[in-house]
Amino acid sequence: MLIGSEGLAALRRSSVVVFGIGGVGSHAAEALARTGVGRLILVDDDRISLSNINRQIHATTRTIGRPKVEVMRERILEIDPTIEVEAFQELFRAEVADRFLQSGLDYAIDAIDTIACKLELAVRARAAGIPLISSMGAGDKLDPTRLEVADIYSTSMCPLARVMRKELRRLGIERLKVVYSREEPIRPYKVVPDMAGEELRPGKTAVMGSVSFVPPVAGLIIAAEVVRDILERC
Repeated sequence: MLIGSEGLAALRRSSVVVFGIGGVGSHAAEALARTGVGRLILVDDDRISLSNINRQIHATTRTIGRPKVEVMRERILEIDPTIEVEAFQELFRAEVADRFLQSGLDYAIDAIDTIACKLELAVRARAAGIPLISSMGAGDKLDPTRLEVADIYSTSMCPLARVMRKELRRLGIERLKVVYSREEPIRPYKVVPDMAGEELRPGKTAVMGSVSFVPPVAGLIIAAEVVRDILERC
C-alpha cells in the first residue's frame, strides 16, 4: 500500500550487506528483511554475550555464546524463508574487503565499532561505487529523538564523528551519509568491586554505556534510508 508492486519488486531484487550485527546492525538487518529486501549479507566476527541482551534484537538467554550472524540468519529466515541470507563470522578488514564489496550490491551498511574498519569500509565502498551509510556513536546516549541523518562533515557533538571527519578528510573522502546524535554524551557510571559485591560510582570508564532504545532506533533509521534510496532509483 505504501510502496507499490514495482517498489516491492525493486526491493526483492536488491542486495544489501550489513557490517556489524550488534545493537544497530541487527535492527537494521531485520527491518530490511521485513520490508522485502531479497538478499542480505551479514558480516560480524562476534558472538552474543549477556551484555548484548539490553539492545540487540537477536540476543536472548538462549542465544548467548552463538555467533551473531548465525542467529540473525536464522531469525531472518523465520521471518521470510525466501530471502537469500549469507552469514560470515568474520571481521571486516582490508584483507577481505574485495570479497564482501562485490559487484551487484545495491547498498552497504556500516554498523562497525572499530574506527579503522569504518574508515577502510568508507574508502573501499567509494572505490567500488557502492552506496554506504555509516552509524556513528550510539553509546552513552539516552535520547533517540536526537538522532538524525546528515553528511559526515555536517555533524556535531558526536566524538566518533569528530574523529571520522578528520580521518576521512585526510583520506580524500568528500562525503559520507551517516546517522548520528546531537545529544551530548553522558558520562557513564563505572562498576567498582567492593566487599559487598559491586556498586556504581561516577567516574571515567573505557566502556560505553548503552540502552535498549537508542542503538535500535539508529538501526531503523538506517534501514529506512536504504529502502528509500533503493526505491528512488527504481
